[in-house]
Amino acid sequence: MAQDQKHPQEQRDRLIVNDLLMGDPDDHNLAELARLRIRYSNFPGARQLSQDLDLILEQWQLSEAELFEKTRQLHEKGKVYKRASNEDVQDWT
Repeated sequence: MAQDQKHPQEQRDRLIVNDLLMGDPDDHNLAELARLRIRYSNFPGARQLSQDLDLILEQWQLSEAELFEKTRQLHEKGKVYKRASNEDVQDWT
C-alpha cells in the first residue's frame, strides 16, 4: 500500500475548507469548493480535507455533478475571481 502524500497547498487549503464549512453556498464559495474538489480528486493523501469537502457538499445538499454544473454556469457569466489590479498576473496555485 502506498504511503499518503502531503499536498503542497494543503495547509492553505485547510483554511479555505474551514471557511467553507461555516459558510453559505454563494458564488465564490461554490467556485472554491469546485476548485478544491478537482485539486484533491484522486490525490493520495489529504484524507481529512477530502472528507470535509464531501461534508460541505452534503451540508449544501449538492451532488458533485450539481456543483460542477452550477460553477460552469458561473464561469460562463463572467469572472468569479476578480483581481483588484494587474489582470495580466497569472496564479497557478
